[in-house]
Amino acid sequence: MRTLPFLLLACCMGACTSRPSSGGADGLTLLVGTYTNGNSHGIYTFRFNGNTGESRLLDSIALPNPSFLTVSADLKHVYAVSEMNDSSAMLNLLAFDPAGGKLRLLDRHPTFGTDPCHVATDGHMVLTANYSGGSISVFPLHADGTTAPADTLFHGMANGLDSVRQNEPHVHCTAFSPDGRYVFATDFSADRLLRFDVTENGLSPSPDSTIVSVNPDSGPRHLTFSPDGRHAYLIGELSGCVTAFAYEAGRLTPIQTIAADTTGARGSADIHVSPDGQFLYASNRLQNDGIAIFAIHPQKGTLTPAGYQPTGKHPRNFGITPDGKYLLAACRDDNVIQVYRRDNRTGLLNDTHQDIHVDKPVCIVFVNKP
Repeated sequence: MRTLPFLLLACCMGACTSRPSSGGADGLTLLVGTYTNGNSHGIYTFRFNGNTGESRLLDSIALPNPSFLTVSADLKHVYAVSEMNDSSAMLNLLAFDPAGGKLRLLDRHPTFGTDPCHVATDGHMVLTANYSGGSISVFPLHADGTTAPADTLFHGMANGLDSVRQNEPHVHCTAFSPDGRYVFATDFSADRLLRFDVTENGLSPSPDSTIVSVNPDSGPRHLTFSPDGRHAYLIGELSGCVTAFAYEAGRLTPIQTIAADTTGARGSADIHVSPDGQFLYASNRLQNDGIAIFAIHPQKGTLTPAGYQPTGKHPRNFGITPDGKYLLAACRDDNVIQVYRRDNRTGLLNDTHQDIHVDKPVCIVFVNKP
């Protein structure tokens, strides 16, 4: 295996997202990743009704701490991490039936980095972001969508201001660029984003000029792109701020920084743009748990506060249905997924009270039912 530190950079479609839907009241399968140190035993699948917001359980499969997962473009496979803090940290490959929601474990590969907390794929490789390991693992994909063992490991850095939270390298997520030519990684403990070139052989570190520094003490966590690919948005876990970027040809240019958390809780988590590109949502934890809502300027990509939706405890992740009608928040510490109906005009959320009760939910993925 090649092991390449991110320090080399100074010298020279992701997890928990929705797949397009053909619509229909009963046309979505919902996958939920969990922590299994309580009553949950792994991944759960549900049928989600787009008219009522109701869900019914389809299947489940036992896996240790499958906290984040993603689905292949052909819907035949699920790639899920086992977020473990030792050598049992794994990437799991599962066969998937989107119509019936059935899952079957096919293979497991070590990540060689502890606490993998995010997974992404472009159909040619799978990437895990290993939080405690401070690294990215690169798994090549065979033509049939099955995974090969990890062949490259990139390591991060730790030079941030927070002597407790940034005292060792942490990598929190990776995101493929809209054009598929690049991968951006959140180097949490170094307050920066790193860029890799996507090559026929996997990933290659880009020159130093492509490193994007963010404000000190930000703790960059999750990055997402707008549907039109012209802008990107980063949530800082420690700062509680969203940074908006203009994106073009592999370049991220900061255009705005705005607070999503005004309490200083240092626990901001997830970030997503609505399918119509008009609103951005960012979740906050530890204090005033909830989701900040921003309107997006249609040309500039800048953000204006539009509202705030209180949620259950610890909304670690949330997902928006492909038609934009619903937002589901995984409230880990309340053991519930809350179902909100979105107002497409204002972006505001209304609790449907169609709660899905799952122990320690972490990741939400919608896929189309064939």
